[in-house]
Amino acid sequence: MSAYELRKNALVKAATGEKREIEYPRKADGSPKYPSEIYGENVFTLKTMAKALPKPIFSSFLKQRRGRQNLDKTTADSIAHAVRVWAMDRGATHYTHWFQPQTGATAEKHDAFLSLLSSFTPGGEEVTPIDQFSGSQLLQSEPDASSFPSGGMRTTFEARGYTIWDTSSSMFVQRGPNGTSILYIPSVFISYNGDALDEKTGLLRSNEVLSRAAAELVNLLEPDAHVAHVYTTLGTEQEFFLVDRTMYALRPDLKITGRTLVGQLPPRHQQLEDHYFGRIPSRVMRAISELELECLRLGIPIKTRHNEVAPAQFEVAPIFEEASVAVDHNLLTMDVLHKVAHRHNLRVLYHEKPFKGVNGSGKHCNWAVATDRGENLLDPTVRPETNFRFLVFLLAVLRALQEHAPLLRAAISSSSNEHRLGAQEAPPAIISAFLGDQLNEVLDAIDEDRPLKNFSVPQFQTIKVGGTVLDVKVAGLPHIARDLTDRNRTSPFAFTGNKFEFRAVGSKQSPSFPVTVLNCAVTAAITEIVADLRAQMGSKPAPSDDDTLAVIRKYIRLTRPVRFEGDNYSDAWVAEAARRGLPNIRTAPEAFTYLLKDKHLAMLTTDTGIFSHGELMSRYHILNERYAKDVIIEAETLKTIVGQQILPAALEYRKSLAESAAALKAVGVEAAPEVQVLNELAPLVVALQAEHTKLAAAVQKLIDHESDDSNKHAQAACDS
Repeated sequence: MSAYELRKNALVKAATGEKREIEYPRKADGSPKYPSEIYGENVFTLKTMAKALPKPIFSSFLKQRRGRQNLDKTTADSIAHAVRVWAMDRGATHYTHWFQPQTGATAEKHDAFLSLLSSFTPGGEEVTPIDQFSGSQLLQSEPDASSFPSGGMRTTFEARGYTIWDTSSSMFVQRGPNGTSILYIPSVFISYNGDALDEKTGLLRSNEVLSRAAAELVNLLEPDAHVAHVYTTLGTEQEFFLVDRTMYALRPDLKITGRTLVGQLPPRHQQLEDHYFGRIPSRVMRAISELELECLRLGIPIKTRHNEVAPAQFEVAPIFEEASVAVDHNLLTMDVLHKVAHRHNLRVLYHEKPFKGVNGSGKHCNWAVATDRGENLLDPTVRPETNFRFLVFLLAVLRALQEHAPLLRAAISSSSNEHRLGAQEAPPAIISAFLGDQLNEVLDAIDEDRPLKNFSVPQFQTIKVGGTVLDVKVAGLPHIARDLTDRNRTSPFAFTGNKFEFRAVGSKQSPSFPVTVLNCAVTAAITEIVADLRAQMGSKPAPSDDDTLAVIRKYIRLTRPVRFEGDNYSDAWVAEAARRGLPNIRTAPEAFTYLLKDKHLAMLTTDTGIFSHGELMSRYHILNERYAKDVIIEAETLKTIVGQQILPAALEYRKSLAESAAALKAVGVEAAPEVQVLNELAPLVVALQAEHTKLAAAVQKLIDHESDDSNKHAQAACDS
């Protein structure tokens, strides 16, 4: 069957085929359940655990979870038994340690609860089947570490690795085959020597060091606060494309590389600006609704769904959660959406730029810090100019950007995200922060020791961060509150009311590493500010307002270059950023080199202790190797498509035209149209053949590239 017939059949099936419908859960009286009644029903929450365990055992677990003691065998065995019974009551036959290797995805190996108990009698061996799950099986498992990216830390003859239960993230069950379920145990992944081989270990470490530094700063500024713990919170806006699965299967480039390598835009795409927030297609709505139901059961608080800018592009976004849990939930959402899309004969595309000429996809990470009392440390409150705690933490973030922007650029770099960054749809390579006119005025007024300007009435002394009021001048409509700042979608790092939005993260990558780097950079900045505060206050028990203001003014001046309110896409900003001394890192391989530059390497290793030198070197090699491999795979795919499909089709078409023209001339019929097309086509075929030959040579040269330096290989791939 021809490709045309296959595409036609796919379109007919999409339009006339059976539509998948699911029944929304209902109460005993037949009325629909509220979302809150479904939320977390497949999660072994602390509340569920408390009901299943004796109080002393549960108390012991809570102490371990807070880092106050190790998990003893009795507690581990009790939890394992309780969670096995809970999971098997929900159809679970297997369990898996679910972890995040450095592949950008998650990994799992399923083991059955079934065990065999052997006993020997005079008549021979008797085998008794039992369901069993021990504390040691709960705590750890052993995957082959050499089969995952390790940057040289693990080899085939040094293959042992361990997955270890992350007690900060709740276990859950997911649907398995044939009406069964699987128990998922969120885990970290380390080598035999204890080195982190995954994305999550670094994130958990960074959360802890940021917590200690931030708590010290809060208690220094407010001695009566008694803050014991500070949490990083995260909300990930996940963008993606949904396309027909049959049509997807007809595109080898899309299947192999995640993006189209050949083709052209249709006459109508996103130029009418009518897809964003438009009506969600019914087929997609059914799929996303099923996704939301699955996420509810898994305790993932999906809040928002909508069309994105490009045709077939969409977004879902959750309520903010503690950062490590939010990352788990983001990766789980991506996995669930993949499965749900399959049920609707759809394919989800997470590549940052699957189609040239229309918007790509990102994963906007909304980041903030909050105390164990629930106070958001990035909340400006009504009078930010006197809220020293807010100002200090705001400046700590700006200082982190100023000092370690290249690390943030490296953390979001990949061959796929490079196609999206700076393309009038995503932030450019220059890292800057957008605060908005009013917060900039607060900082400038403090720096210049003058009264605040009012944006509407002269000589205004305070700024209400809650926003001003907008009257839309329609009698039947209410007045609305206007936000403190406008929204600068060109900024890679924008303050959006009480959080920062890190917009440069790619849609298919795990948020773990970008958030880890951000946490580390902010920790380093907080540590620097605490040292300056202590030096300023001298022997006093707490800094005075004048002491705090002096430090605030210092960091306002230091961080001024990283604040930018204008168009980050403009050529003028590139020139201005250079004048300010901000790095403009244009390629991923260049960005990766900053991981090993002295200042940044010291911050990630000795200063914060998040990575050992070996772990950071491993990550550096993995990033470079992945970049080079991605480029080679794309080039090989393009070479194959051109050589096996496009070029043969062009040659066949040329032959058909020549034969048609010859036949027409033989019977005395004018063949000018055929000859004209043939004359236009012939040089194109020759040029295509020549370019294909050059591509094949370039691919082979890249494959044969010999260098012990992985970055040189990545750079060669970038330049090829």
